[in-house]
Parts: sequence; structure tokens; C-alpha cells
Amino acid sequence: MSNAITMVEAVNLALHSEMRRDQSVMVLGEDVGVNGGVFRATVGLRDEFGMKRVMDTPLAETMIAGLSVGMATQGLKPVAEIQFMGFIFPTMEHLIGHAARMRHRTRGRLSCPLVVRVPYGGGIHAPEHHSESTEALFAHIPGLRVVIPSSPARAYGLLLAAIRNPDPVLFMEPKRVYRLNAQPVEDSGETLPLDTCYTLREGSDITLVSWGAMIKETLEAADRLAQQGVSCEVIDVVTLNPIDHNTILASVDKTGRCVIVHEAPKSGAVGAEIAATIAEKGLLSLQAPVARVTGYDTVMPYYRMEHHYMPSTADILEAVNTTLEFS
Repeated sequence: MSNAITMVEAVNLALHSEMRRDQSVMVLGEDVGVNGGVFRATVGLRDEFGMKRVMDTPLAETMIAGLSVGMATQGLKPVAEIQFMGFIFPTMEHLIGHAARMRHRTRGRLSCPLVVRVPYGGGIHAPEHHSESTEALFAHIPGLRVVIPSSPARAYGLLLAAIRNPDPVLFMEPKRVYRLNAQPVEDSGETLPLDTCYTLREGSDITLVSWGAMIKETLEAADRLAQQGVSCEVIDVVTLNPIDHNTILASVDKTGRCVIVHEAPKSGAVGAEIAATIAEKGLLSLQAPVARVTGYDTVMPYYRMEHHYMPSTADILEAVNTTLEFS
């Protein structure tokens, strides 16, 4: 019988499992060793694997990224932690200018099998620079996978797949749901596929597309709509680069309507890319305009106001009802 664990525990389980299986996997970052990480995602790793494989680094994100690129090109598989999404900007030169280009630059001679784990998103009453959802900045970059789990089981299987992937992966963990729910997760060592959407709920009237922490509100909206006789298909995008557009298009072809839900600001977001692709390749399937339920084009406010910023179940219901009424 598998134990029921939370998402952060599933991340920890995956790291333990893969470090036992593969001696080239190592973990580095700020407070990941002695303290077990700011969210305790790396608890117990240093005790089991030692300081040579679990490295506490200075508060220097540029150095963490640079070290990871060097290690990855020389036979290691570093899993770096950036404590919060708002601190990731110093890593961008290494991730975008080097890690994502390594295979192309060397014509396949070198790959860069690194993973950068980063807690992201709002909803935990954090201070400034701790609540960003800037996935679109990285989803724009060829050669850099962007993966976001939304449940403990997917966090476990997707993190294993990310570590075993020969190219760099940005693994974004929605911290609002780190400890929200628990589910049985077997430490089987089995990966889940990257680069594919997961259909969480079959439906016929409307397609709801989301990822990360917003899957919670999206599923809640689908449950409430089901009580009204509305059949929602719910799709978890999971991999934001590259996006599995075929699954989304097939769903829209079936339902004729689509609402996209994400926490990030609206302009230039991944949701806009999905909406554009539906318009480009699935226009004749649509019975109503694609709707988007998103954060605002502002900085995430401090905790007293953050619930006004983040999309709610009520916001999703309003968008769905408006889309269903369009004729």
C-alpha cells in the first residue's frame, strides 16, 4: 500500500529515489543541505548522501546556475534549487545563454542535463519577490523545458523524468499546493511523460485549460458546473515548453468552447500562446471566443490584497457561463 504524501514530500521522495539510483545526481542551492530547504523539500538528503552530493551554496543565484551548467556538461546531473521564483533572474544568462543552447552550440557533442527547481506563485502570504509567476519568460526559450506539476503523484513522476532528461528543465513547483492535499504515491522509480497534457476530467460542453496551483480552482469550478448539468473537460498543460497543442485542439474540437486559467499576468502569457494556437488551428471548431481568467498586469500585491489578484473559482464560473451563453 502506497503512503499518502503531499507534493513537497513527493518532491523529496523523487530526489531520494533518483540519487540512490544514479550516483551522478547531486543537489545544490541555498540552505538545501543542513536546513533541508526553505520548504523542507530536501530534508534528509545530506544525511544520506553527504556534503559532496548535497551542497549548500552562498546566496548567489548566478553562481548556482553557472556551476550547474559546468557540472551538467561534464557528466554530472545537478538539481539546483532557487528558493523563490523572484530570485531566479540572476540565473537567466546561464540558463538562456548557455544551458538552453548547449546541444545546438556543440552540434550535439554536449548536452546539459540539469534541473532547476523553483517554488513559484502566490497564495502563501509571502513578502515581495516571493510570489511571482513568470513562467512565460522561460517558456519562450528554445531548448529549455518548463514543467509544472499540480499534484503529488505528478510531482514525483515528472521530477524523475526531468532529472533523466538529457536537456535542461525548469521545474516550477506551485508552493500554494505544496501541503494542500495528500495522495498515495508509490516510490516505484517510474517516470511520467514530459511534453504532454494530462486530461484530468472528460467532458463535452467546454474545455478548461490550466496548470500548477490553479488546477485546484479549475477542478472546483468543473465540479460546481457539473451540478448544473455542464460537462467540463479539464486539461492540465504540465509542460509549458514545448506545449502539447494537439491534446488541447482535440478537446476544443469536441467541446467547441475553451476557457484558459492561469495565475500569471494576462499580457504575453502562456495562455495567450494557447489561445492564439486555437485561433490559428482550431478556429472552425469554436462556437465562442476563447476566454482567459488570469492575474492582472501588475506586480503581485502584498498578502492583504493577494486574494484580489489571484483568479478564483467564482471568476472561472463567470467566464464559463459567459462563454456558454455566447451565440
